[in-house]
Amino acid sequence: MKQYAVIGLGRFGSSVARTLAEKGQQVIAIDKNEDLVHDIMDNVTKAVCLDATDEKAARSVGLQNVDVAICGIGTDVESSILITLLLKDLGVPAIICKGESPAHKKVLEKIGATKVILPEKDTGRRIAETLISVSETVLDHIGLSGGASIIEILAPREFVGQSLRELDIRAKYGVNVIAIKKKTRVVRNGEEQEEEKINVTPQADYVVAKEDILVAFGENEKIELLKKIQSET
Repeated sequence: MKQYAVIGLGRFGSSVARTLAEKGQQVIAIDKNEDLVHDIMDNVTKAVCLDATDEKAARSVGLQNVDVAICGIGTDVESSILITLLLKDLGVPAIICKGESPAHKKVLEKIGATKVILPEKDTGRRIAETLISVSETVLDHIGLSGGASIIEILAPREFVGQSLRELDIRAKYGVNVIAIKKKTRVVRNGEEQEEEKINVTPQADYVVAKEDILVAFGENEKIELLKKIQSET
């Protein structure tokens, strides 16, 4: 189980915090507004009223120990930037921020945000569910309308060495493999670098390799079955 911190308990932040808590995750909810903190205190692991731009205050509640921090402050651009910088300095592995515009998003990404969400495109609930779905083997999970999802998942051990025809993933698991990502080593300007190549619509005779990343599309129930197979390998 991961530990999450949600900073800024407006509509977006509170939705993320409540959804994470509903899914059984540990959640520290933070805001300067006492009323917002009081409203959510019964729904999360811990709710604290403090200024998250204050490093001493942030450390006092253990922000440096969380696995993922979500900064739900968007309209106060200065605060969102300061909090993102602080979270980066504290060594938080994953920093998800709410952005108010493409320009704001660009700034947050440049100063260390792992991912920036534009609320007009992503709801707090969807983001929370995505965070929970992503693991060491499930690298990304994008919820779509109509009860479907796209995931990026490391090839399960039992898939390795078999062709897509032999695996017959669509028939057995009800999902479509729409692409395969593969990391390779290349030499550029005399230096070896890692590069990611994408095989869009791979052929049936493609043989799955150990570190391949499968990009799969399907109904949520079927996607969950594929994730379960991965977790058992």
